[in-house]
Amino acid sequence: MSQDSGLIIDWVSMPTYNTIMALATGAVLMSLARIGQQLFRKQHINPLGWSLNLGILGILLFTTGLHMTLTWPLAKYFPFDNIVFGEPTLALGVIALGLSFYFYKTRNQIASAVKPFQDVARVVWHIKYLLYGLGLALIAIGIAGVTYQLFAAPPEEPITGMFADYPMVEATFISLLWALTGVASILMPSVLKYFATGNTAMTSKVKISYSLLYGLGIVFLLFGAFNYFTHIGLIVNTMPN
Repeated sequence: MSQDSGLIIDWVSMPTYNTIMALATGAVLMSLARIGQQLFRKQHINPLGWSLNLGILGILLFTTGLHMTLTWPLAKYFPFDNIVFGEPTLALGVIALGLSFYFYKTRNQIASAVKPFQDVARVVWHIKYLLYGLGLALIAIGIAGVTYQLFAAPPEEPITGMFADYPMVEATFISLLWALTGVASILMPSVLKYFATGNTAMTSKVKISYSLLYGLGIVFLLFGAFNYFTHIGLIVNTMPN
């Protein structure tokens, strides 16, 4: 309990909800990868279901990301969280909501299209500049995470706190997540342009993009779920008496 811990945190001044952010981020990345795969393989598609899925996830990411981005600093102990977690989450939430609206409005056309992947790619390709910028920003966050040894958990946090004396362990892990997600974001416009021109071959770039999106989505989702235990434990162990 907190009386046995050397670290006491005023949690009233340090709201945290990057747990649901990580969970929803993972679900969005996995969903986008699967949507692309279904379109490419001409499997049974359900644009209305995609719209519902991305709409729900987009609302979660948009509201939490917007609040964290505009509330400065959200957590006075870690003000960089506003940039590291808030802004990328806000951007991903807006993208998810935009795609949700698009899939809802064009659900009948997509479902009846001869080459639905080509039609979707032609439209989504137009957000390429945001994808490029977001990708570079995520890589920059990853570099900052390693440079300044961010993300290290204190000893009072269960499990991850065991690495408190080795801050580069968690800093490297989370920084890699951000940087690799940035690489996937940078790759996406060229993949979309490739499909928009009617190409159907599965190139190495397409395979890498899918693997990154889906694989990183799994990691984000599991990490977010894992943090529901570790963050609750940290709060319990550092509450004032």
